[in-house]
Amino acid sequence: MAINKIKGTYDVLPNESYLWQALEQKIRDILGLYNMKEMRTPIMEYSDVFHRHTELSDMVTKETYNFDDRGNRKLTLRPEGTAGIIRSYVENKLYTSQELEKVYYIGPNFRYERPQKGRYRQFYQFGVEAIGTIDPALDAELIILAYDFIKRLGLKGVRVRINSLGNEKSRDTYQEALKNYFIPHKDELCEDCKVRLEKNPLRILDCKVDHNHKAVKNAPTPQDYLDTESRAYFKKVLDHLNITKISYEIAPKLVRGLDYYSHTVFEIEADIEGFGAQNVLGGGGRYQNLVSELGGPNLGGIGFAFGMERLLLALEAENVDFAKEKELDAYVIVFDENLKTIATNILYELRLANLICDTNFTQKAFKGQLKQALKMKAKYLIILGDEEYQKGVVGIKDTKTELQEEVLIPKIKKYLLEKLEK
Repeated sequence: MAINKIKGTYDVLPNESYLWQALEQKIRDILGLYNMKEMRTPIMEYSDVFHRHTELSDMVTKETYNFDDRGNRKLTLRPEGTAGIIRSYVENKLYTSQELEKVYYIGPNFRYERPQKGRYRQFYQFGVEAIGTIDPALDAELIILAYDFIKRLGLKGVRVRINSLGNEKSRDTYQEALKNYFIPHKDELCEDCKVRLEKNPLRILDCKVDHNHKAVKNAPTPQDYLDTESRAYFKKVLDHLNITKISYEIAPKLVRGLDYYSHTVFEIEADIEGFGAQNVLGGGGRYQNLVSELGGPNLGGIGFAFGMERLLLALEAENVDFAKEKELDAYVIVFDENLKTIATNILYELRLANLICDTNFTQKAFKGQLKQALKMKAKYLIILGDEEYQKGVVGIKDTKTELQEEVLIPKIKKYLLEKLEK
């Protein structure tokens, strides 16, 4: 019986892994410019890290993978990266050594949702968190970073959609107004939204079922209920964006999909062929209570995340040539089985010089080895036969020019390094 991968998961095969590696390297390089340090947390946490009484998003209430371990402890595979980062930040008391902790993470997350192109049940995200303070300049810094990252990838038409949910007071006022607005429409809403109306009416705005409902489209916006302090904060964020001249638009109904956000929320879009209206690549926002909810001091933070599968699909759709698979510098062809130990030593010496090289391990004849070398796009063939070995040489053939020269075995490394440098 054949055993297949689990629904909603995928394999990264050898001929495509270089794309992932290139994207990950790009992430590390660009985030390094902003003085971000990597942080790694477990893919599973105690369920309370995610299942908090204040978090009623579908992602947490419906889509998490939960299980009991052998000690009957309730665990959850992480559905997003922020909560685990904050748990670690609090547990390791990072706030005692740094006023502001700027970190990034790369890794898998797990959500039980309907698989579709670019969306999986196990999916990879990279994200950034800046924890320890509330400052409009910091909000702008992370928005600029997210925008800059997508621009540097080579995507076109990059823009920011931004909104403010306001401080806690403004948000509570808005929630109450939203509840009063939707009560007359309660019978028209889906079953989930009827529950949301009582528990968290903000979540009605990003319901997958009712998002086209007339009542949802005409609902009041967070902007209508911002108090003076929240408006001033939001204006300062925009002032920082204005001075950099990055492309943004205010999206009055943008709320993002998690309940811990307050003040600034944002998304990054790009013009991508074939993506239609679904051209949002990532986003995030500010959170004020998450650190204290997980046992830490009353400190705010801001973060964002991008889905890496979606980024790779966008780059492919736009034909952005951002990564090149490494080619083989040399391939050793061995005529005689007795010379395989010599080939092993040649390979070892070349690899010490950081050259990418290989040979055949399946007892193919010369034609088979040659075919394999050309399929691997080797730049040079090192031909080792008994007659050459008796003279202390190998034949080295340039696969592009098809010119072949005899080279003394101790000089192979020097010869190839000089040729490859040219």
